[in-house]
Amino acid sequence: MEVAGQRVDQIQRGLVVLLGVAAGDTAAEVDLLARKIIELRIFDDDEGRMNRSLLDVAGGLLVVSQFTLLADCRKGRRPSYTGAAEPVLAEALYDGFVARCRENVALVATGVFRAHMEVSLVNDGPVTIVLDSRQLLAPPSPSGMI
Repeated sequence: MEVAGQRVDQIQRGLVVLLGVAAGDTAAEVDLLARKIIELRIFDDDEGRMNRSLLDVAGGLLVVSQFTLLADCRKGRRPSYTGAAEPVLAEALYDGFVARCRENVALVATGVFRAHMEVSLVNDGPVTIVLDSRQLLAPPSPSGMI
């Protein structure tokens, strides 16, 4: 990852986490997402099945603050970012997420909060998974119902 043409951080094998903090998010969501991401079994085992977690493969995390994930494009042609948390809260929760991850993962690399960054990645698979804390906190649907 680069900021103003300077490399600021990098990982090798692991996950790139684009973290969008929504208005109303709390430390509870930070803890839930950090735990879920670290323990999610999405790396291949010896038989090629997604059965290993980031901890199992000793992978790193590259965590990038990404408020544009909260873009609302339902109306007009310009995205609205009113669903994103205010910068002071967003930075505090971003820092909390990074700290929580560092409790369990040996290498947690970060960008620079609110900076224009150039992020490069090799998407192996490709595998891209969206996690939304609001969905993770919702009670499960009864079997067979959406």
